[in-house]
Amino acid sequence: MTALNVLIVDDEPLARARLRTLLGDCHSPAAAVGGEADGAAQALALVGRAHFDLVLLDIHMPGTDGMTLAETLARLPQPPAVVFVTAHAEHAVKAFEIDAVDYLTKPVRRERLQAALQKVERLAQVHAGPEPDLSEEQWLVIHERGRTLRVPVSEVLYFKAELKYITVRTAAATYVLDDSLAQLAERLPPRFVRIHRNALVARGAIRALVRQHDPVEGDGWAVRLAGIDEVLMVSRRQVAALRESLGE
Repeated sequence: MTALNVLIVDDEPLARARLRTLLGDCHSPAAAVGGEADGAAQALALVGRAHFDLVLLDIHMPGTDGMTLAETLARLPQPPAVVFVTAHAEHAVKAFEIDAVDYLTKPVRRERLQAALQKVERLAQVHAGPEPDLSEEQWLVIHERGRTLRVPVSEVLYFKAELKYITVRTAAATYVLDDSLAQLAERLPPRFVRIHRNALVARGAIRALVRQHDPVEGDGWAVRLAGIDEVLMVSRRQVAALRESLGE
């Protein structure tokens, strides 16, 4: 596993600095500080912009306390692991009731922090498991607006990365998938071809390669797909490979 991406949440700058130093001395697994926050509001803003594997969280802070913040984090679609780091031992029972991975009391020793990181790593490996390849007969499981949908991979015309999500387009509908395009590409069947760093298209759905002007990328090439009016821009570096793939 790569280094754990860690968010430190503590209203005391010296406490954050000590944890940052201790994390730098941890190696199995290693950990990288991806952000620091002095309270719940700042922490939630950071979590909204980036994924963290772990939040090292103080309990007693001005405003929203660490317990309440942990309960909020647990409701996220992909919640980070939480390890409490506090000077108060009396909250340990409640901490584990809300599924904290560990509970460390200050002053934290490196060995104790390293053991907590190992727990987080083991938990992540259990939750991840091996991801199967997506064959033509398999389905994408998509969660949106309080419902769960199964979309056949064979019906997908294209996948396009949009900020933190992927747009999934079929001839009948558009869906939003919470995934990484790079990771998804490794699992897709070979009938999908990359036309841009942010787009994968079903080769069999391509009807034409046409000249197109894009407001951002300027003059270039685009593909027209069966069943929809939308065209997708092809990056300059992908044009030659796409022509070869289409047998031109």
